[in-house]
Amino acid sequence: MRTNEEIENMLFQLQYPFEAHGEGLWILNDEEDAIDNIVIHHDDPLLTIRVKVMEVPEKNQQALFEALLKLNASDIIHGAYGIDEGSVVLTDTIQSPQLDLNELQASIDAISLALTTHYEQLSQYRNQ
Repeated sequence: MRTNEEIENMLFQLQYPFEAHGEGLWILNDEEDAIDNIVIHHDDPLLTIRVKVMEVPEKNQQALFEALLKLNASDIIHGAYGIDEGSVVLTDTIQSPQLDLNELQASIDAISLALTTHYEQLSQYRNQ
């Protein structure tokens, strides 16, 4: 079982700028590496890594949802896009008991990569 202290130590080792926001909750911010407001939440036995991508637009929702499903099926390494309370989110969930540094980095990197590579495609749906 991984403790919150161990997970926080991993974040230090990975050298991601972060802030602790209570027990088992961290927010990563590093705009240079496309890591902005990535929320990491540990609720044993799960570690959830999540970022809000955008608000769901009033128009063209069906086209956006179809684009998100296609990205989930073909272009996401870890995690998936979803909808939560009117927002598009990108979430990955990892089993925390055997979590290692490489797995945590791979998940954060995959989310960062998805945000970077999908930005142009998804931005066409913003503010519609």
